[in-house]
Amino acid sequence: MCFFALGGGSVARGQDAKGTRFVCTSIPIDADPSCHLPPIPMQSTSPQEDDLRNTVMQLRETILQQKETIVNQRETIKELTGKLTRCESASETTILDAKYNQGSWRKDFSKTSGKDTMGDLPRNPSETIDNLGRTMQSLKDRLENLEQQQMRANMSGAAFPNELHDLLQRRLGDLENQLLNKVSELEDEKSMLYNETAAHRHRTDAALNTLLERITELEKGNSGFKSPEDFKVSLPLRTNYLYGRIKKSLPEMYAFTVCMWLKSSASPGIGTPFSYGVPGQANEIVLIEWGNNAIELLINDKVAQLPLSVSDGRWHHICITWTTRDGLWEAYQDGEKLGSGENLAPWHPIKPGGVIILGQEQDTVGGRFDATQAFVGEMTQFNIWDRVLKAQDIMSMANCSSNMPGNVIPWVDNNVDVFGGATKWALEMCEDRLYDS
Repeated sequence: MCFFALGGGSVARGQDAKGTRFVCTSIPIDADPSCHLPPIPMQSTSPQEDDLRNTVMQLRETILQQKETIVNQRETIKELTGKLTRCESASETTILDAKYNQGSWRKDFSKTSGKDTMGDLPRNPSETIDNLGRTMQSLKDRLENLEQQQMRANMSGAAFPNELHDLLQRRLGDLENQLLNKVSELEDEKSMLYNETAAHRHRTDAALNTLLERITELEKGNSGFKSPEDFKVSLPLRTNYLYGRIKKSLPEMYAFTVCMWLKSSASPGIGTPFSYGVPGQANEIVLIEWGNNAIELLINDKVAQLPLSVSDGRWHHICITWTTRDGLWEAYQDGEKLGSGENLAPWHPIKPGGVIILGQEQDTVGGRFDATQAFVGEMTQFNIWDRVLKAQDIMSMANCSSNMPGNVIPWVDNNVDVFGGATKWALEMCEDRLYDS
C-alpha cells in the first residue's frame, strides 16, 4: 500500500511476478487516475549519496550506543553511591565492634569473602585498605574507558555529552577523596586497635602470671601463709562431702590431750569437729554435738557428756584430756576447766593406724559420713599430744601467751588436706580472736 496526499496521487499496480509489487507514481491533479501512464524510471544514486547515507547510519548507531553508555554510566553512579554508603556504615560498625570485641573483627563482615566489593569488608584493616585501593583503580579504569569512548565518538563525528563526562569526573573525584579519608580512618583505627590489643594482652599476661604465682604458692604448701600454723579450715555447709583429713595417723596411746579453736553458730548442734576411726572401730575417738544433746566425747564407742557450749559464733579454745587409767577425763573451755569424770573406756589403749577426719563422723574408716552430724563452722590449731597436759599449759594456749604444737599431731599446713569444697584460709588466731572480742 502507498499513502499519498494533496489529493493528486494514484496507485498503479505493476506487473506480477512471484510476489506482488506496488509502484507509486505521481500524476497531475487534474489527470484521470484510470489512464495508464508509463512508469517513471528509478533514479540511480551517486557514490557521494551512498557515502552520506552510510555516514548517517553510522551516526545513528553511534547515538544509540552513546545513549546506552549514558544509561550504563548512570547505573554505575548509582552503584558506586550505594557501595560508598555501605562502606561508610560498615566502617562505623567496625569501630563499634572494635570497642566491644577488643580488636577482633566480626565474621559478619566476611560472609561474602572472596568477592572484591566495597559492600563486603574483609576480616582486618589491611585487607580493607587493599580492597579499597583495587576499587579505586577499577574506577580510574572506568573513567579512562569513558574517555576512550569519547575520543572514538569524536572521531566518528558524534558528540559525547560533556555535561555527563564532567559530572562523572567530579563524582569520581569526590569518591576518591572519600575513599582516601576512609583509608586514613581505617589506618588510625588499626593503630588504635593494635594499641588496645597490646594493652589487653599485657593485662591478661599480668593476671595469668599472678594466678600462676598463687597456684605455685599453694602447691608449695605452707608458703601460702605467714607461718605453717597460721591458717584455718572453713566448713560452711552441713553436707556429707565437706571435710578435712589429717595426713598423719596416731600411734598406740594410753593417754592424750586434744586441743583446738572452734567457731560455730550452727543449730541444733555444731556437729562433729573431729573423729578418729580404726579398722573394727569407727568411733575410736569422737567429739560430737548432735541435735539438742550436749557435746559428747566417745572413746571406743563409750560416751561421756561434756559441759561445753561453743555455738555462739565466737572463737573458743577447747581442750580434752583422757587417760586409760580409770578412764579419767577433763574438759576445758577458754582455758578454764568446766568438767571432769572417770570410767570412760578405762584400761583401753587407743589403737594405731586409723584415720583422723575434721568435720565429719565416720561410720566406716575414712568414709560413710552423715550430713546431719557434720560440723558447720571454722576450726584451727588442732593439736594432739600423747599425754595429759597441765592446766597452766592449757591456760597459756587459751590466752595466747604460748604456742605448743602437738607432739603427735601438730597443726601445720602440709599435714591437712581439704575436700568437697572445704577451704583453707590464712589466719592469725590470737589477732583474730582479739578483733572478734
